[in-house]
Order: sequence, then structure tokens, then C-alpha cells
Amino acid sequence: MIAANLDLVMLAALCLVILTGYPVTFLIAGLGVLFAFLGWAMGVFDLGLLGALAQRIFGVMTNQVLIAIPLFVLMGTILERSRIAEELLEQMGRLFGTIRGGLAVSVTLVGALLAASTGIVGATVVTMGLIALPAMLRNGYGRGFAAGSVVTAGTLGQIIPPSTMLIILADVMSTAFQQAQYTQGKFSVETISVGQVFAAAILPGLLLVGLYIAYILWTAKRRPDLAPAMPATDEKPSPAAVLKALVPPIVLIVAVLGSILGGIATPTEAASVGAIGALLLAGLRLAPDRSGWPVWLAIAAIVALLVLTSFVDLRLGRSLSTTTESLAIWLAFGLVALLAIGLVQCLVRAQRTGILVPVLTQTMTITSMIFGTIIGASIFSLVLRGLGGDARIEGLIEALPGGPGLALLFVMAAVFLLGFFLDFVEISIIILPLTVPILLLMGFDPIWLAVLIAINLQTSFLTPPFGFSLFYLRGAAPPEITTGDIYKGVIPFILLQILAILVVYLAPPIATVLPGLLF
Repeated sequence: MIAANLDLVMLAALCLVILTGYPVTFLIAGLGVLFAFLGWAMGVFDLGLLGALAQRIFGVMTNQVLIAIPLFVLMGTILERSRIAEELLEQMGRLFGTIRGGLAVSVTLVGALLAASTGIVGATVVTMGLIALPAMLRNGYGRGFAAGSVVTAGTLGQIIPPSTMLIILADVMSTAFQQAQYTQGKFSVETISVGQVFAAAILPGLLLVGLYIAYILWTAKRRPDLAPAMPATDEKPSPAAVLKALVPPIVLIVAVLGSILGGIATPTEAASVGAIGALLLAGLRLAPDRSGWPVWLAIAAIVALLVLTSFVDLRLGRSLSTTTESLAIWLAFGLVALLAIGLVQCLVRAQRTGILVPVLTQTMTITSMIFGTIIGASIFSLVLRGLGGDARIEGLIEALPGGPGLALLFVMAAVFLLGFFLDFVEISIIILPLTVPILLLMGFDPIWLAVLIAINLQTSFLTPPFGFSLFYLRGAAPPEITTGDIYKGVIPFILLQILAILVVYLAPPIATVLPGLLF
């Protein structure tokens, strides 16, 4: 009996051991190895399957898509440590604070801007929890309402590109899409790119921002005691101050997303552009009283290089290059040298101000956690497949009486419920490869399906008891904010997430129109 249902026992054991609080990376890898030998002892698992582990791990570490993750993490940590995000939050709070619910609206808008320029949920939630939450409480905001607004705005970094979750999801969906096509007998297969998923997530992300703001304003009108306006005596920021705070993240958004969506660069190349751009902006921000001409020259060199590559072929090693091309190549070498000097200046400033080592340490820690979890989940999913878990889940979905619609509802409900206990990485690597190919075989659009799942996975950051964003805010919130306040405040926003899923389900063009136009 146990041997025939060992895959179900394995899934149940995962949900139970998660409750111990032990690091998930080691739990899922350890469970995979344990059940592999347990299945071998019971005669239902072939240990030869473990020989594929080395190839799987090597594939993860050399995946060209996943290489973008540490670069995006570096970009986000630089912006957070250099206080660019903090300055943006302060200026937007002063700009909107004099209307009812204005502070919560400013938090949501800042969360959207930081999401599009950093994509780091933990850093955004902690930053806003340290700065915006005390200001909201001082101005009489309800504790639950304030906490819910902050934690939800910080979580926008998972749905608005660039996002580590979207990168992982795009890789998983692309593999599942190819698998579904092979099953159909197609050997000239289509793929899904990160750029397509990024483009598909933009409008749904803005939809969520609109729903959050609408709820905040409606609540402020219905319950003024929960979201009062700031005193009108507070000085409004000058246009110059607002522009100074807005320009850095907007420049990065245009540089990173524009290069991906415009087909100029791959996500990994765009991530490197974002990391370099964040370092240059931080260099200007960290030492405004010192001469910044090397940094400005570096920025000018980047612009000049972009212009030069648009008009001249700068590829090296060609025997038939013209005189103009040769001169342009030497000019490009000089511009790269100027860029290198500016970057060295920024690194020196970051070291002198004490942020360089924390930035690199935090980047290494977050990246290691993500890749460690992916590798652990790969071990778990390999063993689960070896025990027949994929066939069982496939049979269960295909046996549902309501057809494709009920199958999709079943998978979305399962992802939502698992989000109460598991992180998005485990769900993406363990559950989605087992379920998504079946849904794609039923005729669902892969890009549209990716967006539905992305919004659902984002909700896992908000759902008690193990929502990561809830833990981030709990660590940064003032003492008067209790865990109960956070849980209570986030419930309406979870319902808004479900509403957003329903809207995208009923109106697929919200997710498909931009990828169709751009790709």
C-alpha cells in the first residue's frame, strides 16, 4: 500500500517538514535522496535515475537565462544600499500625502517603480517598512491597513519585470511548451523567451497597481480614520526634487526593459546593463560633494557607444573593414576605456562609503539561495517522477470531468494552496513541470498561462503563514505592528490578487497583446 503510493507520501512529507522551519533548500534535497533510497528498498525506484542529477545541476548552473538572476539581484541591492529607493519613497510620500490615503498610494506607486527597476522583493518591503510604515502610523493610519499596503506594494517586484520569478517561470514554461509539442509529434518546436514573458506581465502588473490604488482610495473615502490625509502645512517637494528622485529608476527601466523588449539585448545582457547603470547612478549619489566628471564621462561614453553601434559595424576580426569602420572601432576602444575609469571611480566611492561589501555579500547570499533551491527542487522532482508522481498527476488532471476549464481551475487552486507553505521556486520547479504540459496539450496559450501562474505565484508571498513578504515586514515593522495586524491587513489585497487572475482569465489580450506586437 505504502510502496504503491510513495509519491503521495513524499508530497505529504514535504508539506510537513516545511513546518519545522529548517532551510527549504536542504529539506527538499534531503527528502529527494531519502525517498529515492526508500523507493529503491521497496522496489519501486531505480537508483540509476540519480545518474541524471549531475547533468541536471550542470544544466542549471550553465543556463543562459538563469545567469541573468545574479545581475538583476546586484542591480537591486545597489539601488537599495545607495538610498536611491529611499529618496524616491520620501519624495513621493510628500507629493501625495495631503490627500486621503495619499501615503498608501505613494507607497504603491513607489513599489511599482522599484519593481520595474530592481525586482528585489525583500529589499523593497524592508525599505518601505522602515521608512513609510512609521510615517503612516504617525499620521493616524490603521495598523492593519498600513501594513497591508506596504507589504503588497513591495511584492509587486515579482510580477512587474524584471523579476527573478518571471525569469525562472519563463525557463520552466519554455521547457514545458517544448515537451508538449514533442508529445504532439512536432519536432520543429516553438519556444518561449524571457522577453515574451516580460512583455506579457507588464499590463497585468499595471492592472494590479490600479486595483491596489482603487481599493486604497475607496477605503480612505469609506473609512477616513484608516487613511487620513497628512497636514496641509507639510511642504510639498519641488519639481526638481521629484525629478531627481524619479529619473534614476526611470532611466534603468528604459535601459533594461527597453533593450529586452526592443530586441536589442538578451535578458542576461540587459541585466548587465542594469547592473552597470545602477553602479554609475550610485556613484553619483554616494559622493555628490566630490568631482563626478569621471562618472559623467562614463555615462556619456555609454550613450556614444549605443549611437556608434547603431550606425557602424564594430565587429572585430574582419578582413574587409573600411577605413571608417576601423576608426570607429578605435573610437569604441577609447569610449570603453572612459567607461572603465568611471566604473572604477564608482567602486572606489562604494568602498569608501561602506556599501560595496554589503552589496556583494547580499547579492551572493540571495543568488546562492535561489540556485540552491532550484538544485534541491530538481533533485526532489527527479525522484518524484521516478516514483510515478508525474503520471499520477497527469491522470488526475485528465480524469477531471469539466474539461480544460476545470483542469485549469484545479491547477491554479493547487498552486494557490501550495503557496501557503512553499516558495515560488519550489512550486515552479516541482509542481509546474508536472502540470503545465498537460494544460498546454489542452490548447491553452503558453504566454497567457504563464501570466496567470505568475500572478498566482506572486500571491504566495502574501499568504499566511509562510508568505515571505510577511516575514520581511515583520522584521522591519515598528513594535506596535503585530503579526496579526499584518495578516489582517493583507487579506483584502489577496482577494484583489484573485480578482486580477479572474480579469486576465476573462480578458486574455491583457496578457497577449504586448508580446504579439513586440515579438
